[in-house]
Amino acid sequence: MNRIPSALAVAMAISLAAAVVAAENLMSIQIKKGQLRTTPSFLGKIVAELNYADQVAVLEKKDAWLKVRTPAKNIAGWLHASALTSKKIILKPGASDVAQAASSDEVALAGKGFSEQVEREFKSRNPQLDYAWIIQMERMVVSQEQMEQFLKDGKLAPEGGIR
Repeated sequence: MNRIPSALAVAMAISLAAAVVAAENLMSIQIKKGQLRTTPSFLGKIVAELNYADQVAVLEKKDAWLKVRTPAKNIAGWLHASALTSKKIILKPGASDVAQAASSDEVALAGKGFSEQVEREFKSRNPQLDYAWIIQMERMVVSQEQMEQFLKDGKLAPEGGIR
């Protein structure tokens, strides 16, 4: 009869240890949209999109890429290390803050040290710079289908192997 409580205690200790190890491997998305890919390449097929502050568990590392799993949706894939931070990002506006809450774009930029004030100061010190092309590039969106067609037309294979 003593064996059952002992076995239960051992199982609980193992589960707790596994949870601690898993918690140590959690990282947060530090960019507006993180694209989870099938291969460790920017040309790999996108399997899911993650948002700023979403957390992922790190499974493996290959060069500058990390294979991760989303705890919420249980989807695995590859993310570039630059999209992740080991810091836990917590977004908790109170009810009175909701009307004044920043957009996800503003939060992501603020996390990188950018703000409207910083941009204004930079533009005032560099009035000769033309931002028209940068603004146009920021608005460009290339779909997964367009990327795949580009690869097919150019007879290209994403780094990490042929799909």
